[in-house]
Amino acid sequence: MPSPLKDFASLTVLRQQLKVQQEARAAAELEQQRRAKVAAIEADLFRHSIGQVAPLVVPDKAFLQAPRPEPIARQHLADEQAALAESLSDDFSVETLLDTDAELSYARASITADTVRKLRRGHWVIQSQLDLHGMRTDEAREALADYLRSVCRRGLRCVRIIHGKGLGSINKEPVLKGKVRNWLVQKDEVIAFCQAKASDGGSGALVVLLKAQT
Repeated sequence: MPSPLKDFASLTVLRQQLKVQQEARAAAELEQQRRAKVAAIEADLFRHSIGQVAPLVVPDKAFLQAPRPEPIARQHLADEQAALAESLSDDFSVETLLDTDAELSYARASITADTVRKLRRGHWVIQSQLDLHGMRTDEAREALADYLRSVCRRGLRCVRIIHGKGLGSINKEPVLKGKVRNWLVQKDEVIAFCQAKASDGGSGALVVLLKAQT
């Protein structure tokens, strides 16, 4: 039979444990109440600081149809292209309008020699090129006219025209070389051109300087 003293001691320990648990529960409840009170105070402060809130009014949406592009005047473009092509004559001579030097550089009378030197040295970056290799004379003339119109509309200043060295022609003669030069001088937008550097095509190409577009 257990001793009364031992039973009393066990009961005392049990009471102490229960007391600790009760105190812990009470402390947890107090902390929970404190946090709820703080949250309520902060919520009140927030509501008072922003005042009354009304939902945003969403305006009615209007779905507008994008305007259709204007129709392309195809016949007008065709007529313009034909006029440009016909304006380039094979009977024109480059020597009658341009100054020339030993390095095959050409410029209109209003263009300074310094501009030509800059063109030969690559002062202007070549922005585009047209390759006329393998084209017949009529094809090349039309392609050049159309190309000059296109690059001028885009505001380009410096382009390269590749006419070839004639290695695939009869008697190895560069058929387009002289014709391209004669065609170029008939275009007002062309103010100078010179033989390309070796790295840019050498005797098989011309570097062309165009008027600045206003």
